[in-house]
Amino acid sequence: MKKKFLLCLTLAVVIAGVSVAIHSENLAAKEKSKLSGDCTFNGIKLYGKVQVVDAFPDIKVEVVDAFPDLKVQVVDAFPEECGKWQFVDAFPDFKVQFVDAFPDIKIQYVDAFPGQP
Repeated sequence: MKKKFLLCLTLAVVIAGVSVAIHSENLAAKEKSKLSGDCTFNGIKLYGKVQVVDAFPDIKVEVVDAFPDLKVQVVDAFPEECGKWQFVDAFPDFKVQFVDAFPDIKIQYVDAFPGQP
């Protein structure tokens, strides 16, 4: 009788552990993609005129060399496609603050093919 009880208890613990592991993987997958499919982050379109600020940004950004959330091409005009940013001093579409830790999104500068990787 004790053996059956211990066997059932062990099985329940194993099933609970597997369930927690699967749930954790699903959460990690959801957090992996911080951007929406329509090239937005929290409703902010990730193209257009961008102003760099030191405080109160719309988005905190970290520049990386690999595995970005967004590939950014800096342009002088017509920033009308996903990942095309025109830096301005006034009247931006959104404001960014460059950080070294705890960013909202990670970007990689590219010369061509901007957008989501």
